[in-house]
Amino acid sequence: MISLTHSGSPGLAGVRLAETAVPEPGPGEVLIRLRAAGLNHRDLFVAGGRSAGDAPVVLGADGAGVVAATGDGVALATGDEVIIDPTLGWADPAEVPEVPDILGGPSDGTFAEYVVVPARNAVPKPAHLDWSEAAALPLSAVTAYRALFTRGGLRAGEHVLLPGIGSGVATIALAMAKASGATVSVTSRSADKLRRARELGADHAVLSDADWRAELARPVDLVVDSIGTATFTACLSVLRPGGRLVSLGATTGPDVSLSLRELFFRQISLLGTSMGSASEFHDMLALVAEHRLRPIVHQTFRLADGPKALAELARGDQFGKLVLVIE
Repeated sequence: MISLTHSGSPGLAGVRLAETAVPEPGPGEVLIRLRAAGLNHRDLFVAGGRSAGDAPVVLGADGAGVVAATGDGVALATGDEVIIDPTLGWADPAEVPEVPDILGGPSDGTFAEYVVVPARNAVPKPAHLDWSEAAALPLSAVTAYRALFTRGGLRAGEHVLLPGIGSGVATIALAMAKASGATVSVTSRSADKLRRARELGADHAVLSDADWRAELARPVDLVVDSIGTATFTACLSVLRPGGRLVSLGATTGPDVSLSLRELFFRQISLLGTSMGSASEFHDMLALVAEHRLRPIVHQTFRLADGPKALAELARGDQFGKLVLVIE
């Protein structure tokens, strides 16, 4: 089969198409013929963090496709259309693993014609999604779901701020928060991204270099931030007393300055989150199906153009997700 692998030089220089053997499912596993695979920044981090002596690995965490074969003890049938839960071995939201085990490093991932996963990680595809949309959903959507609801405790009527609208997590978080009855504000350096966010239902859209407190109509109950250093102070400044800030990434750096007096006098809750459990993945899919939510697919590429797609992801200009279509 054709797969997009990493070996040799760290980073994108080590990414190449390769001919690899079709894996075989063992007991409790399924072989999935992939129809599409979604890109995540994690794919770049995995490639960048490997060394020249590491064994080749098929990249990719997100995917959707058709069951091609099953191992013993599996209820799924050949031909079932499934979406892949990319987080392995994390069942209970409260039992957080030290480091979640995710497809695409160290185990082989979804940037290939076939992938083997545990049967419990192959979940029926929401019927209203096409293959590209289904492949764009898993990691970003379960991350957004856990950030908003499990960790953030979002309730109807609350005001949510999503800094840096345009990422896969932020765009699906906007859809989920609106579906749950929240008021949603977004920020971006790009006026075009703010315009597109308004078209998707954002109530307020603010340029990143503006005075957020002056621009927003009311204090914020919950901030879901993936940017880190560049936005941390501004995020704290717009929270109401007793508000919550959930951090799920640090694209501009992990180091921040914090006054503990501001934290305890204003009774702010700082919360961290990453990925999501199997339980949350199923709850996320139920929300997506109930409200017929669709992730935003910015652009699709052929599997053969995978290196080009990863380079596009690294530039960071997209609004929504990049997806590999696997024919």
